[in-house]
Amino acid sequence: MSSRAMLIFAAISGFVFVAIGAFGAHVLRNSLSAAEMGWLKTGLEYQAIHTLAIMGLAAAMLRRANICFYWSSAFLALGIVLFSGSLYCLTLSHLRFWVYITPFGGTCFLIGWALMLVGALRLKKRGGRS
Repeated sequence: MSSRAMLIFAAISGFVFVAIGAFGAHVLRNSLSAAEMGWLKTGLEYQAIHTLAIMGLAAAMLRRANICFYWSSAFLALGIVLFSGSLYCLTLSHLRFWVYITPFGGTCFLIGWALMLVGALRLKKRGGRS
């Protein structure tokens, strides 16, 4: 993803995060079980954290292009869609097959964070400062 695409994705993800959070808190809270609210909350937490990470990668990409940051953001974005998305679908549809999608999203998150580490390690120090 380019830094522009990363910021666009982060903006959409942030919007969806707030919309789903508000919908869950104000509309669904009386109709969902504690377990279902837990699934919703977990999806929201992971979406928020990884949306912020994508924003940070976009800022880093504006300073210096880094192929690892590019792929990191792509995997983090895919992780949001698969992990958080599957939890939202599970919460709303009660179709158990969504639990088989969630681990693929988690794996994408792990790959994304590992690529971010590799990209950070490849950055050169400037003037004795990291």
